Amino acid sequence: MFFVDTLEFEGLGNRSYLVGGPGAAVVVDPPRDIDRVIAVAARRGVRIAFVAETHVHNDYVTGGPELARVTGAQYLVPAGARVSFARTPVADGDTVAIDEGLALRAIATPGHTPHHTSYVLTEGGRAVAAFTGGSLLIGTVGRPDLVEPRLTERLARAQHASAHRLADELDDEVPVLPTHGFGSFCSSSQAEGDATTIGKERATNDALTLGVDAFVARMLSGLDDVPAYYAHMGPANAAGPAPVDLTPPRRADAEELASRLAAGEWVVDLRNRVAFAQGHVAGTFNFEGEGKLATYLAWLIPWGRPVTLLAEDPEQVAAAQRELARVGIDRPAAATTGDPADWIREGERLASFPRARFADLAEVRERGDEVVVLDVRRESERASGTIDGSVHIPIHELHGRIGEVPDGVVWVHCAGGMRAAIAASLLDAAGRDVVAVDDSFDAATEAGLALTHPEGTERAQGTEGPEDTD
Repeated sequence: MFFVDTLEFEGLGNRSYLVGGPGAAVVVDPPRDIDRVIAVAARRGVRIAFVAETHVHNDYVTGGPELARVTGAQYLVPAGARVSFARTPVADGDTVAIDEGLALRAIATPGHTPHHTSYVLTEGGRAVAAFTGGSLLIGTVGRPDLVEPRLTERLARAQHASAHRLADELDDEVPVLPTHGFGSFCSSSQAEGDATTIGKERATNDALTLGVDAFVARMLSGLDDVPAYYAHMGPANAAGPAPVDLTPPRRADAEELASRLAAGEWVVDLRNRVAFAQGHVAGTFNFEGEGKLATYLAWLIPWGRPVTLLAEDPEQVAAAQRELARVGIDRPAAATTGDPADWIREGERLASFPRARFADLAEVRERGDEVVVLDVRRESERASGTIDGSVHIPIHELHGRIGEVPDGVVWVHCAGGMRAAIAASLLDAAGRDVVAVDDSFDAATEAGLALTHPEGTERAQGTEGPEDTD
C-alpha cells in the first residue's frame, strides 16, 4: 500500500509531496526548509530514498541538494536541466523502484521549462498518481514565459502537447498532483479547487479541450506580471542552494532600528495591518506575516537589501524567517519583538494613519473633498472595473514610483486590503498623508462609486492570473 503526504506552502502557493510505501519514500519538489519534510518522513517511519525535481524552479529556492545530502537519497533531476551539482540525470521513460511494488516513472513534459519532467507513481505496474510539477495543473497549466521570451510561444505549444501526452497515457481516475497552481505566479491562470484527476482535467482544462492555436492564443493573452525575485531563483537553484540557516536573528534595540532606517535598510513590521495603522515606527513597512509575505516582500525589496523584522512575539519572527528563506532572503539582519512603544527612542512618537471603507471614500467624494485615489492592483485585475478618476500604480512598482503619486491625501486600495496596507506603509514612510482602504473591491459599487472599464484590460474567460484575496 502506498501513501502520499502533501506539504502545503500557502504563502507561495506551492506544494511538495512525500510519496512511498512501508519502508522507503521519494520527495517530489522539496522546499528549502527540509526539516519539515524530514519530520513528516520520521512520523511515517520511512527512509527518504529519492529526491525528485520536476524542473529547475523559478519561484522558490529548492531544498533538494541539501535533503539528498542529509538523507543520503539519490537526487533525481531532469537530464536537460543545466545545473552545477552532482545529481542523477533523469530522461523520459526512466524508472526507479521506491519500495516493494512501487516505482516512479519519468515522463518528459516540456512547456513550463524546456526540461520539465513529470513523475508517475505505479503500484504493481498500474499508474496510481501523477506528480505534474508545473505542467498539468488544476484547471490550467504552468506558464511558459519564465525561461526566455523568445521561447514563450514554442513552450506554450509544448505545454499543450505535454498535457495531451499525460491524458493519453493515464487513466481518468489517476490523481493529478501538481507543485504549482495554488496561488503561485508560476501558474498561467488561477487554479480552481484543490484536487483533481486526469478525467476532470480532460473535461475542463483548456489545454485538453481547445486546439493548440486557440489554447496558445488564450494562454498568452492572459499571462500576468512576473515577480521580480523570480530572476534570482532559477540561477540559485541551478547552482545548488546552500543549506538554510533558521537560527534566531540577533535582537535590535531602538537605537539600532533608527540607525538601520537612517541607512536605508528595510525594517519590516509583521503585525496585522490594523495594529500597524494604529501605531508603528516611522519609516517601517508593513508586510503582514499572515499574508503573502515572501511573495510581496521579495518582489518589492531591492535584492540584497538587509531586512530587520518587527513582530509581537518570537514565533512570528521564526515563521517569517522560514518563509523568506524559501525565496532566498536567508538571514534577517536583526529582529525585535514586543510592544511597539519600546521600538522607538525616548522622546519619539509612533506614527499612524487612518483606515477606511469604500463607503467612506464615497462620502468624502460626495462632500467635494479633493483626494487622490490610488489603485495598486495588477493591470490584469482592472478588467473588473476601476474607480473613476483613480491613479494606477501596481503595488510591485510603487516603491520606485512614489514620486508619480499626485499631491494630496492618498486613499489607496487593492482588491481586499492587504496590498493597500503595504502601499500605505510605503507612502507613509515617504512622508505622504495616506488613508488605507481596508475593504473588498466589490464594496466600491455598493458604496455608489462610479466604475470604468479601461480599454485593453478585458481578458478572455478563464485566463485570470493568480488571485490575490488579500
